[in-house]
Amino acid sequence: MQVFNARDKAYKSIISAISVNERCKLRISVPRDCRCSRAVLAVTKDGENEDTVYYDMFWAGMCGNDREYWELHFNASTAGLYFYHFELDTPWGRSFIKNIGSGIGDFSADGTDFQQTVYNENFKTPDFIKGGIIYQIFPDRFYNSGTPKKNVPDCRVMRQWGGEPYWREEQMNGIWNNDFFGGDLKGIEMKLPYIADLGVNCIYINPIFEAHSNHRYDTADYEKIDSLAGTEEDLKSLCKAAKEKYGITIILDGVFSHTGCDSRYFNMYGRYDSVGAYNSKESPYYSWYKFIDYPEKYHAWWGIKLLPEIIEEDEGYREYICGENGILRKWLRCGIGGWRLDVADELPDVFLDDLRKAVKAENENALIIGEVWEDATNKFAYGQRRRYLLGDQLDSVMNYPFADAILNFVRNGHGEYFFDSVMSIIENYPPQVLNSLMNHIGTHDTQRAITRLAGPDCEGRGRHWQYEHNTLSDNDYLKGVSMLKMASLIQYTLPGVPSVYYGDEIGMQGMKDPFNRGCMDWSHQNKELLKWYKRLGEIRNGCPALKEGEFEIVSCSGSSIAYTRTGDGNSVLVAVNNSDSSADIYVGSQWDNSYCFFDFISKNGIITLPPKRYTMLSK
Repeated sequence: MQVFNARDKAYKSIISAISVNERCKLRISVPRDCRCSRAVLAVTKDGENEDTVYYDMFWAGMCGNDREYWELHFNASTAGLYFYHFELDTPWGRSFIKNIGSGIGDFSADGTDFQQTVYNENFKTPDFIKGGIIYQIFPDRFYNSGTPKKNVPDCRVMRQWGGEPYWREEQMNGIWNNDFFGGDLKGIEMKLPYIADLGVNCIYINPIFEAHSNHRYDTADYEKIDSLAGTEEDLKSLCKAAKEKYGITIILDGVFSHTGCDSRYFNMYGRYDSVGAYNSKESPYYSWYKFIDYPEKYHAWWGIKLLPEIIEEDEGYREYICGENGILRKWLRCGIGGWRLDVADELPDVFLDDLRKAVKAENENALIIGEVWEDATNKFAYGQRRRYLLGDQLDSVMNYPFADAILNFVRNGHGEYFFDSVMSIIENYPPQVLNSLMNHIGTHDTQRAITRLAGPDCEGRGRHWQYEHNTLSDNDYLKGVSMLKMASLIQYTLPGVPSVYYGDEIGMQGMKDPFNRGCMDWSHQNKELLKWYKRLGEIRNGCPALKEGEFEIVSCSGSSIAYTRTGDGNSVLVAVNNSDSSADIYVGSQWDNSYCFFDFISKNGIITLPPKRYTMLSK
């Protein structure tokens, strides 16, 4: 029997973050031969007071003949991160119960403290996203409507749809990311029926504002849609059609940590008739940037001179983005339903605080998703602990921990590591955030999912190597299809919201940028995968438990796992055998005679799965 387990309700009544003043029962099971005379909970609040506060626990009776319970209810009056362990007085001195890994507490002076996240009482996240599906679009590469484009700069290289993105230096003539295929907002609107058939209720679009690279993360003008992407009226039309015809919300990418050097704000090349920060110290934008030796030396994002960094604390910049008539509210008034924030961990607290106030004042149901690659509750950035998910900043984050857990499990088959990664996030996140998480397994910043699953590891490899390994062999591709089905089933059934990167649902391949940003291959679709993703959409939209249902581990044995989601009068069970041999997975007789979405049912409480197979039951 365990001494303590922060991921088991027998020891901790709430396995998640708690709100201010919410009571959480903590219980430890102490061996009688410890002769414990006093037990205390030792708590330290992060960042405010290094002094530890001790709370006496009370003796709560025997557990069998050789163990005893000590309990208390913990609550906090302010939001923040709290770290705790237990201490016992014994005849031999003080003993410590700390985290020895995976939320398990045991006698150890070398263990670490447990984390308890406490969020603001009034913290709400938008309901529309919960239980939904996100579809991510890289706009230049999704669909070209054929609409004539006006005022396109002459310097852009226009490509034939379906060509391989330029990646060699000699192709780009010294100007990187300068090839465009002409995908546009009208094209997205034309393909709304296709997207809706996938069960999608939210489309996240990579940057669409005027910029001079195909990725458009080098913003040139926050107030204009890029001429190749379309017009402001095109965006309004897309938002209106998506919402009214298909119940789909559009969210845009906000790039607020830097601009392009070729922008109306910096204006290094004199393209704009504005006085940019590079042109004069009298520029209205001069205070936005941090110059080292004016004008040639300045702080740039990751040292890339094309991307001068913004000082987000600057009052003028914050007013321009977050003010009453600022950028955030301008585009919300055009019909978008939220923002995804590029490199959110590089945006200071004062900016994120202002951003949330502006977005929610305009539309309290608008969604704010941050790009944070780690556990967003305990991340340190720029010398301080960040408070993204305590109620004053983000609604959600891109869930890279889940992505890594899913892909590593399907590729390598370590069930214990998978569940540890999943439970760590469940344990630390507020439930309203957990059910809104952007659960991707591939984005514009990573390898495509099928390539990462079935292809060679590209970490540390250059573009030439990636080009040579960009296409899977026929056998590896078939293997990848099978692996992607397994990965997406898990992705669609974990807490949070699955996010599909355009083209993954039809089996598109690709190493990292720019190979993962190819044109949507409308004429060569993997019909098997497309049918699979449509089926997953139907299942997700038909199972209420997948909206906000509790997650529980049922079985974990090597490469075989099973878990449930339970809530809203519905329970679903997912069982996966990722081993090379058949597996009998005990799930309990209550799952006998359940509705089976796939081929394998429970008999006498046991699901027998062949190698590399899976099933899903509902009741």
